[in-house]
Amino acid sequence: MSKLVLIRHGQSEWNLSNQFTGWVDVNLSDKGVEEAKKAGRLIKEAGLEFDQAYTSVLTRAIKTLHFALEESGQLWVPETKTWRLNERHYGALQGLNKAETAEKYGDEQVHIWRRSYDVLPPVLADDSEFSQANDRRYANLDPHIVPKAENLKVTLDRVMPFWEDHIAPDLLAGKNVIIAAHGNSLRALTKYIENISDEDIMDVEMKTGEPVVYTFDDKLNVVSKEKLD
Repeated sequence: MSKLVLIRHGQSEWNLSNQFTGWVDVNLSDKGVEEAKKAGRLIKEAGLEFDQAYTSVLTRAIKTLHFALEESGQLWVPETKTWRLNERHYGALQGLNKAETAEKYGDEQVHIWRRSYDVLPPVLADDSEFSQANDRRYANLDPHIVPKAENLKVTLDRVMPFWEDHIAPDLLAGKNVIIAAHGNSLRALTKYIENISDEDIMDVEMKTGEPVVYTFDDKLNVVSKEKLD
């Protein structure tokens, strides 16, 4: 049976300052570094060994993966980075303080933007300092593919081709896989893996730096789920 470990990146500098981050590339905080290292120690204690690693193209997830693999003695494991595992794009909310945004638009509206499955936040303008329109990471993508705002539904649509083409085939081949990514890209995967409803996914949280371990049978049915802490 194959295993899949999901880790939301450790606390980032903007998690700490309570800002909407999305596709903005911010670093881990000191606490986030320690969370990532702790994840690696928990993985080692659990005896988990990986054949393949995946992460996004954002620094906080990449570093989390590297710290976790290093602490578990597996930094050599083959690794693939993809924009499809990026955090949900928060549109024009990116860079804004969450509390100040709630004061401006109201708690209910901000809650809808943050947690609803299919409501888009305001679209980000290409000339915003937080836009990815001219980011070299995405230069080889059709410009129409690079989002200017996403909800969880759009994020799931973006993640699924990578699951189908890479992650699922690895698991079906009996490989153990680790993914270090983001709260919403991992929530999207969780929704698919566990067949969670559009309503119930709103209440699903991913803790920073907490490894979530799935065990699958040879038909990719979930046999067990465990959180390491």
